Amino acid sequence: MADKEAGGSDSGSRGDAVPGGPVRTELGAVGQRCILSPETAPTSAYSSPARSLGDTGITPLSPSHIVNDTDSSVSEQQVFLVVVAIDFGTTSSGYAYSFTKEPECIHVMRRWEGGDPGVSNQKTPTTILLTPERKFHSFGYAARDFYHDLDPYYATQWLYLEKFAMKLHTTGDLTMDTDLTAANGKKVKALEIFAYALQYFKEQALKELSDQAGSEFENSDVRWVITVPAIWKQPAKQFMRQAAYQAGLASPENSEQLIIALEPEAASIYCRKLRLHQMIELSSKAAVNGYSASDTVGAGFAQAKEHIRRNRQSRTFLVENVIGEIWSELEEGDKYVVVDSGGGTVDLTVHQIRLPEGHLKELYKATGGPYGSLGVDYEFEKLLCKIFGEDFIEQFKIKRPAAWVDLMIAFESRKRAAAPDRTNPLNITLPFSFIDYYKKFRGHSVEHALRKSNVDFVKWSSQGMLRMSPDAMNALFKPTIDSIIEHLRDLFQKPEVSTVKFLFLVGGFAEAPLLQQAVQAAFGDKCRIIIPQDVGLTILKGAVLFGLDPAVIKVRRSPLTYGVGVLNRYVEGKHPPEKLLVKDGTRWCTDVFDKFISADQSVALGELVKRSYTPAKPSQLVIVINIYSAEHDSVSFITDPGVKKCGTLRLDLTGTSGAAVPARREIQTLMQFGDTEIKATAVDIATSKSVKVGIDFLNY
Repeated sequence: MADKEAGGSDSGSRGDAVPGGPVRTELGAVGQRCILSPETAPTSAYSSPARSLGDTGITPLSPSHIVNDTDSSVSEQQVFLVVVAIDFGTTSSGYAYSFTKEPECIHVMRRWEGGDPGVSNQKTPTTILLTPERKFHSFGYAARDFYHDLDPYYATQWLYLEKFAMKLHTTGDLTMDTDLTAANGKKVKALEIFAYALQYFKEQALKELSDQAGSEFENSDVRWVITVPAIWKQPAKQFMRQAAYQAGLASPENSEQLIIALEPEAASIYCRKLRLHQMIELSSKAAVNGYSASDTVGAGFAQAKEHIRRNRQSRTFLVENVIGEIWSELEEGDKYVVVDSGGGTVDLTVHQIRLPEGHLKELYKATGGPYGSLGVDYEFEKLLCKIFGEDFIEQFKIKRPAAWVDLMIAFESRKRAAAPDRTNPLNITLPFSFIDYYKKFRGHSVEHALRKSNVDFVKWSSQGMLRMSPDAMNALFKPTIDSIIEHLRDLFQKPEVSTVKFLFLVGGFAEAPLLQQAVQAAFGDKCRIIIPQDVGLTILKGAVLFGLDPAVIKVRRSPLTYGVGVLNRYVEGKHPPEKLLVKDGTRWCTDVFDKFISADQSVALGELVKRSYTPAKPSQLVIVINIYSAEHDSVSFITDPGVKKCGTLRLDLTGTSGAAVPARREIQTLMQFGDTEIKATAVDIATSKSVKVGIDFLNY
């Protein structure tokens, strides 16, 4: 059996330094080397980070193997009285809850104060307002309305943020210190903003629970679930957990109190429960609820909306403890796609049914992109820049931030009125300060600008409105919808996805008739297209069900390749010469990436991957194992491009007498996968000492 050695370093020639055993220092003659202890190890002059730490290495005792069992601690689950799920969306957010003794009742949060005409307000805008002293002031409609009512001069001193969740998706090098930019251009720490928002939801939910129960509800009684897009990278998911810890929802010591749920998984769980009267079928494959496919987009959705409106006063949804009719048609191995189209992103996930329990298996790694309804807002902004000039729009946003928010609110309600068969124009009210500021800025009127621009399909109405033709509004949707359809087409060409039975369209943007029609036209002949009636709340309700029974998701796809840095026996001709290290007469190859699991590999929930190692030298007092990740599968060395350090296990070997320790002492290393968080453990079998670490993407 070939020997390997793993160790660790925090000070290499690369920032994300790598495991290594000994340090090599030249002593004049080639081949003369000495081993330095960690305390005396200098910063390496070599390209290999492995050479920069002292003798903390280990060699394997056994080949790698996967143990398909769950951690014993999983069975000792804490008992919670209630599950509260928070859907932290790009454009709107909300929470819902269910008491564990009444799992069939899901309560959606109290009606929010405020709200806009034509916009349902079971959720609240993801907007937050801080005072000029940077203290939390308000969230949602309250934040927006207060900000809007401020004197324009004072408004520029307040910090107003909206649609900030997208920052976690778009920031490539996300850290705990990442900044967000408020409407007035000032910077504020993203972690602070997310923590303020989650703390606000925590306080609202606990107050509502206490009012309903008639006695004080403690945070310890609550299991929290926060939903995130499946396509968010691991650092963004971890960032959300850190913000929740800072907000006091849970703590690192009691991490099980918080579940980070993936949005399409939550939607999938809810769709299992759908009864025929709770959905609209768009596809041409069959008629449901008495509607033919051609009627469905218009009449079917109108009736569904009316049904929702009538039920809006009741915030309690009954989820029958049965499998819905559509679901009961699915057989072992059947596949379906969940298209979660929200404000910021669109997530596509393919699930497969596993009987008899109907557990879900993620069949194809979540894909998608920034194709949410925000794309329509950006197109509107581009149109305004074309008419009034980019320089003016940029200045207006900075000088009159509250009026810009007003303009986008007016656009939002008209955006929701867009439909494929609409013939009458859509009017968008321009705030008075827009008209006034434009005249000061340019020296002529808004009407003059519209006449001079070559934009035919937008006219000026004497009531102070932009009058857009339906075609002009539909054109704003086109780039975003085209991106979604193209992404779905790519997905349907994958062999794993070719035999999909259903496509569930969920998320806030799924309410848009233009998107519904486009999906139906493109895929109606390939599979049955289903939309849950209260489509904007699907994820929220599914997240509550997930919190009540987290074991329902059985198999996920690993988003990354994980491994540790090791030393292998050096093989002439196979290993690069620059990786050669000679220690005690043994020739080692440094920096080898020893793979635990590959990107896109199926991972059962709670699955453990184990390795057994032994210290390289019996006299070692410490072992350091560094954990690495990469987005691709073809990784050979931890110095390869794209390999990042994401965890360190440091195990103290002191406190054992020589007699009690076997000659080849066993150090077991375990990684537990499957959850949105990944945990690593090293155990010294001789002493039962162990160290645990959560994989960390933000601090390395």
